[in-house]
Amino acid sequence: MAKKINRIKVVLVEKGVTSKWLAEQLGKNVTTVSKWCTNDNQPNLETLLMIARLLNVEVQDLIAKDAEI
Repeated sequence: MAKKINRIKVVLVEKGVTSKWLAEQLGKNVTTVSKWCTNDNQPNLETLLMIARLLNVEVQDLIAKDAEI
């Protein structure tokens, strides 16, 4: 079972945008963003900062409060 480290999928829903939109904005493959959304992989810190800027949220909003690393 994948650990819930990030909340990217939740924030995308809250903002009313898709993972495809995020992939296009970041210049990333849709599959890569999908893996972030399912917590199969994690974006690096630089990318996480870019995601926060694009979604107009704090980086902390993208990280699960109860993340077990």
